[in-house]
Amino acid sequence: MKMSFRWYGDSDPVTLDYIRQIPGMHGIVSAVYDVPVGEVWPVDKIQALKAKIEAAGLAFDVIESVPVHEDIKLGKPTRDRLIANYQQSIRNLAACGLKVICYNFMPVFDWTRTTLAKKLADGSSTLAFSTQEVEEIDVSKGISLPGWDASYKPDELKALLNEYSKIDEEKLWSHLEYFLKAIIPVAEEVGIQMAIHPDDPPRPIFGLPRIVKNRDDLARILKIVDTKANGLTLCSGSLGAGPENNVEALVREFGGMGRIHFAHLRNVKVSANGDFEETAHRSDCGSLDMAAIIKAYHDVGFTGYVRPDHGRMIWGETGKPGYGLYDRALGAVYLNGLWEAVDKFGARR
Repeated sequence: MKMSFRWYGDSDPVTLDYIRQIPGMHGIVSAVYDVPVGEVWPVDKIQALKAKIEAAGLAFDVIESVPVHEDIKLGKPTRDRLIANYQQSIRNLAACGLKVICYNFMPVFDWTRTTLAKKLADGSSTLAFSTQEVEEIDVSKGISLPGWDASYKPDELKALLNEYSKIDEEKLWSHLEYFLKAIIPVAEEVGIQMAIHPDDPPRPIFGLPRIVKNRDDLARILKIVDTKANGLTLCSGSLGAGPENNVEALVREFGGMGRIHFAHLRNVKVSANGDFEETAHRSDCGSLDMAAIIKAYHDVGFTGYVRPDHGRMIWGETGKPGYGLYDRALGAVYLNGLWEAVDKFGARR
């Protein structure tokens, strides 16, 4: 298990020097952020990012993410040019020594929360999702949620949602299949492992189709192009927000097949009505048994990349919600501690 940490580049208040000081830290997960979605990632920009990370004494093997253009998800005529660009970005990343590409196929935005700073009993704050707040939103009057309207003007967002009103789940499946059949052979040829991230949350919202929600969805994706290059980013927090998802069982099934290339590890506290909030990583802080999940990874012989996913804001830290230093660092050390314990003593029961 190779522990890594998400870093948002030079503008990130969490510096590479800080990340390097976390015990057991192997590498950085990052991306080229100044190339428009749909355009080719230039080799020189990838190399510059890699050089900066490696100069800090950290590995750079995983990209998160290479965004998929909405025209590809919508199946528009422009998708072939955009897919060709995506293929070239895969080739360029491989040429620079990258090994795993995390991506998602979520319509419009890659995650949804109703608050970025829910106050918890211990005084920390966290990301949270209220089912009632989402259900009360009148989409026709616009959407105003954290992270949702940063990328689109209100009229653009309405137009995009209108386009998706004509796309049901099966149409979105056909567009994903078209995309995978185009990119996976390229990834396989150059030695890149593609790792799709599940929907977050794993349920339909605002009438948008969702097709990476559960065990059956993950199995269907892997069968579209049944090769190791077509794999998963198994996010315990995203999938764990769906009560029907047994994350430990998913790790054992898909990890046992060698199809989990990247793991996002975080805990989440889920309510019966579908609300959830992100918690500290410890098992007793949320609804997921993180110790059992780590043991499952160990039992299937997982040697891939993991990262502590979102963290709370603690000890007065400010910055990008979910991506502060302190709680994620605590999470990394906790997860590495679980792994060491299983590695040394797990077989002695």
